[in-house]
Amino acid sequence: MSQPTQPATTYDNPADLRRLALPIYGPSLLFGLGEGAILPVVALSARSFGASVAVAALMVMLINAGSLVFNVPASIICDRYGERLAIVGASALGVLATVLCLVAGNLAVFSVGVFLIGIASSVFLLARQTYLTEAVPAQYRARALSTLGGVMRVGVFIGPFLGAAAMAVWHLQGAYVVCVVALLLAGILGATLKDLPGHGRAARTAPDAAPAPTVRAILREKWPVFITVGVGILLVSAVRQSRQAVIPLWAEHLGLSPQVSSVIYGVSSAIDMLVFYPAGKVMDVRGRRWVTVPSMLVMGLSMLAMPLTHGVATLTLVSCILGFGNGIGAGMVMTLGADFAPELGRAQFLGIWREMSDIGGTAGPLLLAAFTALLGLGPAIAISGVIGLVAALQMWRAVPRRSG
Repeated sequence: MSQPTQPATTYDNPADLRRLALPIYGPSLLFGLGEGAILPVVALSARSFGASVAVAALMVMLINAGSLVFNVPASIICDRYGERLAIVGASALGVLATVLCLVAGNLAVFSVGVFLIGIASSVFLLARQTYLTEAVPAQYRARALSTLGGVMRVGVFIGPFLGAAAMAVWHLQGAYVVCVVALLLAGILGATLKDLPGHGRAARTAPDAAPAPTVRAILREKWPVFITVGVGILLVSAVRQSRQAVIPLWAEHLGLSPQVSSVIYGVSSAIDMLVFYPAGKVMDVRGRRWVTVPSMLVMGLSMLAMPLTHGVATLTLVSCILGFGNGIGAGMVMTLGADFAPELGRAQFLGIWREMSDIGGTAGPLLLAAFTALLGLGPAIAISGVIGLVAALQMWRAVPRRSG
């Protein structure tokens, strides 16, 4: 397997890194806040247009679908125009897509808006990851990317509360108003980002510029990484996305009210948000295995234990442990992608990397639903736990002892 590559760096010490707080982490917080505001109401908006419960549930999947189909095109956009313009453009598209959802008069127009939000998210997430991979030296990489993942989670956590406050005034439309404002501010902050040397159109048209490799060439060159570490990332993403469903579903199975279920999920998410930076530091100092493997072990064992819970206290305890496992893994997918991405063709590599992550994230809930239909909810959650343990084994085997 080829070893991780070292990027040319621009921010070489912690004082320099702090300059990234507003132009990189600010837009990420706002983008997460905007998505968090609308995620709880997308299905409700679809129902207001007369959609069935099943169709309304699929509306939420359209955001994932937009991201899934556009990861590779997003990599081409980032490579051609540079990360700063990609972040600004993605924010602008997100604003337009959210306005389309806001003014939609029927389900078809609303669906297009939701799908475009997924496309905007794909470009935005890839651009910020590519930028930090290039800008931050390897010794700070995991902390920078874990913070990036953690900040986005904080935004998604805050968003529903702001959306709920706005809905008290403007009903369902209030959530979309919050999203529009958040994405608009994200674009404005993103425009202040410092361009990296040798990026964007000017670099590509320079007389001595090397031609960017194609996506096919990157696949051919890096296939050993994709079938080893990449498979582990696919499994990790499947477990993570399943986690979002298992807590409320098992709470309902136990007969708990939606309010109690929401509180348990919220407490788990709060723990999730508290541990991302220490985990990033461990990855930088001790190596990636010290976080990737424990994260999946904790999540897998927690899911195996969840069907054994029988009340509020035990479910809350297991959910908190599950949140801890997910939290320490914040940024690990992006960090491993950054470790193995080549300097020439970095955006294309990371586009494929995100594609594998999104495939796993889409497959996880689908497998949970399929096994629930066949075997029941308890065995289905346990199978998700087994997938987590398999992911831990794969990460132990595939991730180098020292990376970055």
